[in-house]
Amino acid sequence: MPCLRLLAALVACALAAPVLAADMAAGPYAGQQARTVKALSDEEIAALRNGEGMGLAKAAELNGYPGPVHVLALAAQLGLSEGQRHDVQAIFDRMSGAAKPLGAELIAQEQSLDQLFAKGEITPDRLAAATAAIAELQGRLRLVHLSAHLETRTLLNADQIARYEQLRGYGQLQAPAQRHNHHG
Repeated sequence: MPCLRLLAALVACALAAPVLAADMAAGPYAGQQARTVKALSDEEIAALRNGEGMGLAKAAELNGYPGPVHVLALAAQLGLSEGQRHDVQAIFDRMSGAAKPLGAELIAQEQSLDQLFAKGEITPDRLAAATAAIAELQGRLRLVHLSAHLETRTLLNADQIARYEQLRGYGQLQAPAQRHNHHG
């Protein structure tokens, strides 16, 4: 009987192997070859066009530097004054105004890189230039978003920052005033 079980297990493995191999051969990018810009999903393109943060400001967000979008969404719970609301809205408007054209330019650069590969026109020099341009745009876009967090923090007091972190689900090990030199 043990031999029959072993034989059955071996047959099952042998039958499953081609299926597993086909799944592995398809790869994680299967279906993405039809994208307009291969390196960006439709959701990423929409977010870049809309000036959304896309996680670019996590270093700020998760270290006690609230973002203007979420501060505005939580304005009532944070007890923002009208002046604070106005100032945070102005930060958001500046951030959005700077991020949208950078996002559009980044999409265009990714599309250009994609086309160099698609047309077989890629060379080491073109590759270096294209990836450097993309990296520079990504850095500028990240700076826009991080700067908005930095600026927003200056408008909030320590209690509002602590409440923000609580509402966003980050918790806190110590009060923001203890973590940072903040004069709010």
